[in-house]
Amino acid sequence: MKQTELDFYKGKRVFVTGHTGFKGAWLCRILTGAGAVVTGYSLPAPTEPNLSGLSGLEGKMTSVIGDIRDREKLQAAFQAADPEVVLHLAAQPIVRDSYKDPAYTYETNVMGTVNLLECIRLSGRVRSFLNVTTDKVYQNNEWVWGYREEEPLDGFDPYSNSKSCSELVTHSYQSSFFQGSATAVSTARAGNVIGGGDFANDRIVPDCVRAAQAGKAIVVRNPHSTRPYQHVLEPLFAYLLIARRQYEDGAFAGWYNVGPDECDCVTTGELVDLFCRTWGDGLRWENRAEKNAPHEANFLKLDCSKLKAASGWRPRWHIGEAIEKTVEWTRVWLSGGDVPAEMDRQIAVYREEYR
Repeated sequence: MKQTELDFYKGKRVFVTGHTGFKGAWLCRILTGAGAVVTGYSLPAPTEPNLSGLSGLEGKMTSVIGDIRDREKLQAAFQAADPEVVLHLAAQPIVRDSYKDPAYTYETNVMGTVNLLECIRLSGRVRSFLNVTTDKVYQNNEWVWGYREEEPLDGFDPYSNSKSCSELVTHSYQSSFFQGSATAVSTARAGNVIGGGDFANDRIVPDCVRAAQAGKAIVVRNPHSTRPYQHVLEPLFAYLLIARRQYEDGAFAGWYNVGPDECDCVTTGELVDLFCRTWGDGLRWENRAEKNAPHEANFLKLDCSKLKAASGWRPRWHIGEAIEKTVEWTRVWLSGGDVPAEMDRQIAVYREEYR
């Protein structure tokens, strides 16, 4: 079975938290297209417009609107879904928002993970659980080389640290309750994702899209920070690969970095330059560094050797292609075109390039 073949998911009962978010909507579009029986549990979509509402998923899956902190409601939705595979994407994902409301961030990202793991523990029927965290879980020493999975977990800001805690909670449950059981448990630490349909605040590509739409210059806070950027389909297919492989063989379970090749770890300024060239129309950007801005890492890379060696997985779309696909999706949306068809087209193109 090829690593991107989705036949495995046909008829599988899959529970996705955070399905109304950017990554969650793309993931559910992939899964429903593959014939999975999908239940999503999430807060209402965090932005307007939002990809969840644009992606044509209504009627193709069960959507439960609820707070991951509400264990009783989560448990009811979980029992009704009776899943075999669980993909945990629900989170408060914005670094700056975590400085504004750290308690909510920890409640969502840590206790939300506990609540979901309790559902899995009490069910006894889940075969594969994947907790999606972030590349920011590591103690960041501003190294020029990529972090490996055995590096210390100690995110600096409340968002990053709460995801470090989510990792530790997952490790504890795996050791305490799932060791030797039929439930395989993994975490996936992904880098910065870009793609069509991300409307979040405080993210550089959505800022680029909003500026292009308004005919204004893009405002860039820190053009010199380096991040591992990748198209959203890259980590999503890696998540599905991990979830499938550990379902079939529990020995595959573990902790995996999911990021681009080193050539796609670029500065924010380089990313915005590329967006401007791809968009055209004279789009430009301005450097407006903030004084007394909240701390964010300046340099961050991942070493993804473990996943590559274990599965043969490789990223396929470099940063230029990722930006092109983002611009293509955005132009379809802005023109009132068929967004679900564009999503399916990009998914099909991505899958074809793996063959």
